[in-house]
Amino acid sequence: MDISYVLVTGATGFIGAQIVDKLLARGLKVRGATRSPSKAQSMFSARPNYTSKLDFVIIRDFEQTGVFDDAVQGIDAVIHVASPLTYDTTDNENELIIPALNGVRSILTAASKASVKRIVITSSFAAVLDLSRKSPPFFTYTSADWNPLTYSEAIAPCTSAVVAYRGSKKFAELEAWNYLQTHKPQFDLVTICPPMTFGPIVHPVSRVEDLNESNVQLWKIAAGEKPLPVTRVPFWIDVRDLAEAHVEALVRPEVGNKRFTPASPEHFSYEMAAKVMLEEFDWARGRVSEEEQEVDVSYGLDGLTVTKELGVKYRSFRETVVDLVSQAREMEKNSR
Repeated sequence: MDISYVLVTGATGFIGAQIVDKLLARGLKVRGATRSPSKAQSMFSARPNYTSKLDFVIIRDFEQTGVFDDAVQGIDAVIHVASPLTYDTTDNENELIIPALNGVRSILTAASKASVKRIVITSSFAAVLDLSRKSPPFFTYTSADWNPLTYSEAIAPCTSAVVAYRGSKKFAELEAWNYLQTHKPQFDLVTICPPMTFGPIVHPVSRVEDLNESNVQLWKIAAGEKPLPVTRVPFWIDVRDLAEAHVEALVRPEVGNKRFTPASPEHFSYEMAAKVMLEEFDWARGRVSEEEQEVDVSYGLDGLTVTKELGVKYRSFRETVVDLVSQAREMEKNSR
């Protein structure tokens, strides 16, 4: 597939910035879409070797129809990472679900009027997970599975924001697949459904307090907060491996119109993270919790297909925790 210029939405975020760097390292030209001019400038300035290969567009409201029309001009492919994530909501439908739907519609509509060949969308394991499905017997989630949550359940006032967020990922992804069926655009589609994503950052963040949601949980452990966070699902992926999966999904012609669930074969718990910190960092001893927490190995998630079809090999949980915590520790020291 002949791709040389890629639009990345959410380019100044945790996952998006890693994807930008992977694309640049492969010699591709990148246009980043972001809401923040200051973050765009910060990312651009931090990559002096790529000034001729990197540009940004500022899009204040990703939901509006037409906002991507100019941004996709001359673009060969799109990686759509941006999505609303907040658990501080009073209206699940209007604050989580409709914005996610509108963001997908906006980028697909714009791409259908340009020369885009492929769109890769960051969905989530939240669009796969069925909370009512219990072990035993042992089972493994695959890309064929869908969260059975209904729209009416997701928007109900009694539904928690966590559950509504899962709905927003499911319905946004379904919107993309339905768009393909209904409109028959010139591009094909790949969706990526990762679980918890941890790892070092390359996006503009200066304080540990401003780390993304998943990494904040690891830093709270490192900072000595007790008790340990609840491990909702035992599946995870390093952000660098996830970025690699996105890029491979973009450049491999044969994977068009497929759905993937990238995930490390190694299950995790927050106790495992604490143990890594206690073993690897002298400063963690006496500070990090030694509370016990069981690792749930009663069910699985298929990450092997991503290795087979996209060539992605997974880092160890130890490497991921060490790399992130080392970086966050330096950020803490520098912000004092």
